[in-house]
Amino acid sequence: MAVGAVGVSARASSPAFARQSIGGSRIKALAFDAFAVFDLQPVFRSCEEAFPGRGSELSAAWRSRQFEYQWLRALAGTYLDFWQVTQSALDFAAQSLKLELSSGKRAALMQGYLRLRAWPDVPDALAGLRRSGKRLVLLSNATAQILDAGVRNSGLNGMFHHMISTDRIRSFKPDPRAYQLGPDVLGLHKEEILFVAFAGWDAAGAKWFGYPTFWNNRLNAPAEQLDVTPDGVGATLEELTS
Repeated sequence: MAVGAVGVSARASSPAFARQSIGGSRIKALAFDAFAVFDLQPVFRSCEEAFPGRGSELSAAWRSRQFEYQWLRALAGTYLDFWQVTQSALDFAAQSLKLELSSGKRAALMQGYLRLRAWPDVPDALAGLRRSGKRLVLLSNATAQILDAGVRNSGLNGMFHHMISTDRIRSFKPDPRAYQLGPDVLGLHKEEILFVAFAGWDAAGAKWFGYPTFWNNRLNAPAEQLDVTPDGVGATLEELTS
């Protein structure tokens, strides 16, 4: 079983976790972070197309500031939605690297969020989970527009019972109120919902909240030092149906 510290290798699978936790009666639904479902890599590859030789720098600075802005605004009570903070983060990242971000490049990079498609393993994994009788939801900081577009682009229409944006509460994960949207919308106890996180910090936040948690560590990221342990770890969603 690939269970242990958050830093367990993404290449380890957890079929025992899937059989015991997901196949059992305890788990009635799965709540997925959007980026466990939708592949963000093309968004960041487009940074290299816009700024040859500087794309890696820009994408790293952009993503880092994107989450910092979400958390700062949530803490300060000065909410702007995911789209707006992502755009502000892009502006800052370009300025910090002294890159000239034209309105055209800015719009093209942002539009990448409306062209997201699912990771290759996702459709079959979700279909298997649906066949097993589990309810599936997206629970994401992304806006409803981004979630809707990703589902349409990926041919996943009708796969999710609910698509939940934390915009509903004007905050972001890891605010406990954001995770509480799962039980509230599904009408289940949090112990009955398996949360599938893409980021290590989100896996930690979900565990702090009290969700059973699977860390879909697709990028083989190192451990977050947050003194918390996910219940399972895997590089794809196939581990959830093994």
